[in-house]
Amino acid sequence: MHPNVYIPEAFLEKIQTILPAHLNMEDFVASCQKPLRKSIRVNTLKISVEAFLERAEAKGWKLSPVPWCETGFWIDADESVVPLGNTAEHMSGLFYIQEASSMMPVSALFMNNESYDAVLDTAAAPGSKTTQIAALMNNEGVLVANEYAASRVKVLHANIERCGVRNAALSNFDGRVFGGWLPEQFDAVLLDAPCSGEGTVRKDEDAMKNWTQASVIEIADTQKDLIESAFHALKPGGVMVYSTCTLSTEENQQVCHHLKETFGDAVEFESLKDLFENAEAALTEEGFLHIFPQVYDCEGFFVARIRKLAAVEAPKVKKRMGKFPFAKASNKESAEIAKQLQNAMDIKLPEDSTVWIREKDVWLFPDALEPMIGELRFSRMGIKIAEAHKNGYRWQHQVATALATGNESNAVELTIEEAREWYMGRDVRPQNIPAEMKTGKGEVLVKYEDAIIGLGKWVSNRIKNGLPRELVRDKNLF
Repeated sequence: MHPNVYIPEAFLEKIQTILPAHLNMEDFVASCQKPLRKSIRVNTLKISVEAFLERAEAKGWKLSPVPWCETGFWIDADESVVPLGNTAEHMSGLFYIQEASSMMPVSALFMNNESYDAVLDTAAAPGSKTTQIAALMNNEGVLVANEYAASRVKVLHANIERCGVRNAALSNFDGRVFGGWLPEQFDAVLLDAPCSGEGTVRKDEDAMKNWTQASVIEIADTQKDLIESAFHALKPGGVMVYSTCTLSTEENQQVCHHLKETFGDAVEFESLKDLFENAEAALTEEGFLHIFPQVYDCEGFFVARIRKLAAVEAPKVKKRMGKFPFAKASNKESAEIAKQLQNAMDIKLPEDSTVWIREKDVWLFPDALEPMIGELRFSRMGIKIAEAHKNGYRWQHQVATALATGNESNAVELTIEEAREWYMGRDVRPQNIPAEMKTGKGEVLVKYEDAIIGLGKWVSNRIKNGLPRELVRDKNLF
């Protein structure tokens, strides 16, 4: 229990005025004082749900499905010895620890099994929804993941890399710039807006310490700017999901109504009543989901699905773009890189990506990104696959995380002890080297329980550890 949860009296009075008639304040307060159930989402870029469920059962994890996300589960696992974040399954990107209600906005964006070529995640860090979108896109098209706070871009990239995402382009801007800089560019936009966090007290008992009604109004003004910008960035016919982890109508319904008042008939609210069974328990008259914590035993949350029915005039802006430091590889260069990657790693380059060069660095960008190159300055695009050296190419960690499947002919299966050593940054001498495998020199993929965990280099019968230093762990591993 969290009996120490701080809930301001003024906030409770406000909730009393907006709580639907079928809910009561006693249940609201009781649920706010109850710790959240832990939940995870299976990363289908790396493993099927069925295969993951088998692994979970073998580990004694008890999973129960999250009704609004086919890949989401509440989990009951013994973390007294090894926390979930230090399990092999987590470190190799097979799952993401994600609050159940935060899976809902992306489910709403893909409610009708849509296929999108270009998606914008306006406020992306730490990456739970970004990686969820990438999995539903199956790494195809382009996913622009923007984060305003520079300090959070690093963790966003780390999660994208761990989960094997290769169709993302990261940017670091105020979300209000996209409407002017990339008007009508995206098939779908997720605006999981910065908010007052009223729904998060079950996770953070001090979440409401600085809450005031004045701060709610101030944040709502920013949200109105953000939703206008996101709407401008959306193609006519495109879909936007607006979501928050807060409960105030000022930050939720009123922001959506502001959009409708601003753009009139170009805005259509699409009902979420069929998103999952019993969605009507949180449905508003507009078709939004306004989720109080006692309804589904999760965080307080808000989700709206909005369609852009017509073009609207974009704001006029001046852009100052620096020189783009990458050049597209020639056909000859691309063919040579593809050939060497195939020969060295038994990996084919994906067909919907193009090789770009920056000095000695070799990158792979999604083709769908090309219309945006020169329109927006990205902090990172696609994946870095190699560095050129005089004797060929030195393949990079993201070749393992984002391109390898585990079925490659030069992938070596490690024992549990060897895998632990690997994650501690140490070289390994694998016991289970296939008889037909050439050792002694060259690069090699390493895997544990069939999941790729990295890239190393043979030195005699030892594999030199190629794990990036920031990924090295020192204790408490699976």
